Amino acid sequence: MEELKASAPAFPMRRCPFAPPPEYSEIRQQPGLSKVSMPDGSQAWIATRYDDVRAILGDNRFSTSPSTPGYPFIAPARAALLKSENPATIIRMDPPEHTRYRRMLTKEFMVHHIEAMRPELQQTVDTLLDELVEKGAPADLFEDFALAVPTTVISRILGVPYEDRDFFQERSKAKLDLTADPEVPVRAGAEMREYLDRLITEKMQHPGNRSDLISRLVTSQVVPGHMTREEALATIELLLMGGHETTANMIALGTLSLLLNPEQKDALVADPSLVRNTVEEMLRFHTIVHYNGPRVALEDVTVGGTLIRKGEGVLAMITAANRDPQAFPNPDAFDIHRDALHHVAFSYGVHQCLGQPLARAELQIVFTSLFQRLPKLRLAVPLEEIKFRYDAFVYGVDALPVVW
Repeated sequence: MEELKASAPAFPMRRCPFAPPPEYSEIRQQPGLSKVSMPDGSQAWIATRYDDVRAILGDNRFSTSPSTPGYPFIAPARAALLKSENPATIIRMDPPEHTRYRRMLTKEFMVHHIEAMRPELQQTVDTLLDELVEKGAPADLFEDFALAVPTTVISRILGVPYEDRDFFQERSKAKLDLTADPEVPVRAGAEMREYLDRLITEKMQHPGNRSDLISRLVTSQVVPGHMTREEALATIELLLMGGHETTANMIALGTLSLLLNPEQKDALVADPSLVRNTVEEMLRFHTIVHYNGPRVALEDVTVGGTLIRKGEGVLAMITAANRDPQAFPNPDAFDIHRDALHHVAFSYGVHQCLGQPLARAELQIVFTSLFQRLPKLRLAVPLEEIKFRYDAFVYGVDALPVVW
């Protein structure tokens, strides 16, 4: 047993700026699933093949709930945060509870509803590009544009005051820092929910003619008793964080990929119809929610020829799946001409990202506008000076200095 533990590599592994940890590729060469050692001294199975990852994420015999014995915590900070969440958000619920709560939100993010928002999204992008140009170069494209776009959009959708963005952006970043003292993300989460609780109170006391999602959630779900106030808080916090952190970093990394591949940038500018493929390839290539996929078996399950016993943790690594050469030939190349729609960057199964239609629409509009408006956009510093968020739950950059 001690020899087995010694042979299991330590998790998490450090990723490269534009690639998953090299260990994933090495593990993929091994038959079946492999074991890794978790920070708390336990062991978990790790899945790195596309088919195996989808099999786990699509199987309700694996639980996503951190309260299930055997759940693999990827870092002490993450463990403290997840254990402190009461109630848990819907992404950490199993069916049938997950199904019931997700249905309360599905219509808000249906494709036809998001498609109807495109003119508004385009106006937001155009306005922020105007402000960027007016401010002048050099600029931090992450802070001034990539973060501003989804923050503006999700604030408007939810009914959260945009002027409070510094507060909730800082708390979101603290919650996602895997290297922080465990008290830091727990405190940030508590402060976020206290803020949103005050916002709910204000909306309940002065309902007016509100059409924002928080008001609708309170009116249609909390007041009739379909959802508790605490459950609404957890849901709103998830939507607020997920609605700006992920897309902001995807815009920044997507921009960086095009800057580093100027022939592909030029092809996109010449043929804007390439934007859908471009966005899917960005999502696949970067897979920014790179630690998504911890699960625990609720019964004995065989995956990829490996028997996973009830109560054993498993890591279904979507970053590794999206670089599996069996699913994506020449996977380490960034190629906007690739058909990458079958990627799992938004996860797979019942826990696929609820907001993916909105994220896709935002990214498509950004990348049909950015380089047309700023054709000479380029990095203001050497690539080596860009600081990447290796140790955050959502991968990205701290800043993206640019000139044009």
